[in-house]
Amino acid sequence: MRTNFFLRLFLVFNFIIGVSLAGCNVENNEKNSGMEKNVCLERARILLDSLYQNYSIPNSCLLRETFPFDKASEKILFDKRNSIPKDYSYLWPYSGTFSAVNALYEATRDKKLYRLLKEKVLSGLEEYYDIKREPHAYASYVTFVHQSDRYYDDNIWIGIEFTNLYMLTRDKEYLGKAKMIWSFILSGMDDTFDGGIYWCEQKKFSKNTCTNAPASVLAFKLFEATQDSTYFYQGKEMYSWTKEHLQDKTDYLYFDRINIDGSVGPAKHAYNSGQMMQSAAIQYKLTKDTVYLIDAQKIAKSCYDYFFRDYVTASGKQIRLLKKGDVWFSAVMLRGFAELYSLDKNDMYVTEFAKSLDYAWLHARDEYGLFGVDYSGECCDPKKWLLTQAAMVEMYARLASIDKENSR
Repeated sequence: MRTNFFLRLFLVFNFIIGVSLAGCNVENNEKNSGMEKNVCLERARILLDSLYQNYSIPNSCLLRETFPFDKASEKILFDKRNSIPKDYSYLWPYSGTFSAVNALYEATRDKKLYRLLKEKVLSGLEEYYDIKREPHAYASYVTFVHQSDRYYDDNIWIGIEFTNLYMLTRDKEYLGKAKMIWSFILSGMDDTFDGGIYWCEQKKFSKNTCTNAPASVLAFKLFEATQDSTYFYQGKEMYSWTKEHLQDKTDYLYFDRINIDGSVGPAKHAYNSGQMMQSAAIQYKLTKDTVYLIDAQKIAKSCYDYFFRDYVTASGKQIRLLKKGDVWFSAVMLRGFAELYSLDKNDMYVTEFAKSLDYAWLHARDEYGLFGVDYSGECCDPKKWLLTQAAMVEMYARLASIDKENSR
């Protein structure tokens, strides 16, 4: 029996007004769509338009990092003596637009979005491509301004998206890019702590979950794309290394990093645990070993307990809302929940994401249609970060993809 999720949400959360605003439709027979597909897609498209309207640089494929843009306050520091105005975004937030448009293209197969990827997103990305240093990789800032540091995690996120795009298009150029990035990632490993990838090529002070967890995801994706078992075993090794060195065994979440002196950076971020959740889920999909499914489910429960909070709305309703913080971290965590949902069909976590994104759409956007970091909208950011907008586009698009999968 199919149950309309909007009706269920309306009874529990009557602050949501109308189907066109809430647009939630979840099926109970082991199928969950989060928000209704068309609502998700409409919101993703509207926000993507706002992103390009407010962050684009005239006559360029590149983007500003913040809106409103204040050149006097935007500085880029190359070393302690060299600080210059930062006209362009760093690689990390720019790459978020790759993830966002990729996710929206996956959900729609819209040829206009593919043109946007090729002609704007990927053209701009090449301005960060550094061929002066071996192995080739993407630098943290546009190469025509200054030589900047190269971060392994920045490149891994891009490698994941190139692999995703290859799987969508079968264009070998994208697979070649992902393989090139993989060579760079492997150059960031050594025998310190018996393996693991550093965070930054120029600053090898720590080995971080944000490099090793997504590296395992990228390795498994490369295995799926190529059927080369080398990637599979490298992914397993990176997953095991991260679990051994960086998991908090008391709650299954992941610490930020292990420093070169052996001390552990205790911060817990949503994207780190989310990537280990996704890696575990992919391993279960590939091996059918329930050990990995249990790993993923334990991480998922702890992520829900730790990264959501109880929140009382103005109308007195109590809901679970994503915590204020780095929105892009939440988007990466959603990748893990979506991967897990595709396997165990437990709809709770993606449903809770849908509720948070519903509430944010109604309460957390400004007059330009942009989001801050507080899903409740109570705290207003004077500047809006490019990566936050890209993350919200990705999340709405990803929920639409979940709907698409389950409507077949």
